[in-house]
Amino acid sequence: MIPTHPFELPPSATMREAMRKMVGPPSSLMIMVVDGKRRLLGVVVDSDLRKAMLCGLPLSAPLSQIMNAKPFTLPCTLDRSAICEIFRKTPRNQIPLVDERGRVTSLAYIGDYLSSRKERPNWVVLLVGGAGRRLHPLTRLRPKPLLPVGDKPLLETILEQFSAAGFHNFILAINRHADQFRSHFGDGSRLGLDIRYVHERKPLGTAGALSLLPGPVRDPLIVMNGDLLTKVNFENLLDFHKEEGCLATLCVREYDFQVPFGVIRMEGHRLLKIIEKPTHRFFVNAGIYVLEPSVLGWIPKNRRFDMPDLLAAILKKRHRSIGCFPIREYWIDIGRMGDYERAQEEFPDHFSPG
Repeated sequence: MIPTHPFELPPSATMREAMRKMVGPPSSLMIMVVDGKRRLLGVVVDSDLRKAMLCGLPLSAPLSQIMNAKPFTLPCTLDRSAICEIFRKTPRNQIPLVDERGRVTSLAYIGDYLSSRKERPNWVVLLVGGAGRRLHPLTRLRPKPLLPVGDKPLLETILEQFSAAGFHNFILAINRHADQFRSHFGDGSRLGLDIRYVHERKPLGTAGALSLLPGPVRDPLIVMNGDLLTKVNFENLLDFHKEEGCLATLCVREYDFQVPFGVIRMEGHRLLKIIEKPTHRFFVNAGIYVLEPSVLGWIPKNRRFDMPDLLAAILKKRHRSIGCFPIREYWIDIGRMGDYERAQEEFPDHFSPG
């Protein structure tokens, strides 16, 4: 009898169950959907879950509704060298191995076959030039991204998260307290990173600083606000952007708002219904973006230009060219004192010390 694999689920299992298995430990980028005899019915990957969320499917929805019913597989009898060659030629992280009856025998991981780690050439721009007024008096003498969260500055944790995902090229868009950023991080060599700087002589907004980038940009660019503490999977984000073929990808976050009163539904002046304290659910901007190099030329020089302005310009030039990537991982915007205090409390539960 073939032993059950830890990343198998039946088609009746829910999206919530799949998410739990994906974050582990142990964790996986793929869930294999199998029947009672362990025959492979389909697979579910990270992007399947995120697209389902955008379509409004609840986390209680069964995997049978979102799975890819025609997944790429390999025969379990294939030798190791052949599997290595397939991983080299195909952009996949995991491939199910099945026997002659279509039953799952294992899940092949690229890291088990190719020793070289996947490094990302993409530049990451971190916007750290804000005044941080809502965190006064803490930010009068120190910029918000350098405030300690846990055992290190917030920005250092952000850099470590990117580095763990294979990103090593960074540009810090600085304005106030520029000398503190340069003094603390330098050229990034202490952290094994390449860190460069663009200095806004006046505030240019959340997109205007991108007009100052040195040299040509050849790969998709990740742009992120420097006051976010998150466990977003940046590899999945970049892969999602490439798969969708968009000019830009916007990370979004679910936000629930409960009306504190009974909402009245009327027809004319007649009451139809009272809905007591309804909750409305929205997707909101999470402050993380992926941009194709071609859109950087649409940013005006030396003028304030915010990211919503750039996104509007992209939509005007190319309709339906911006993708949305829903964040299901830990995320907090440290904008106010209450957010900072909450981040301090939650840091040990989500980020490893050291």
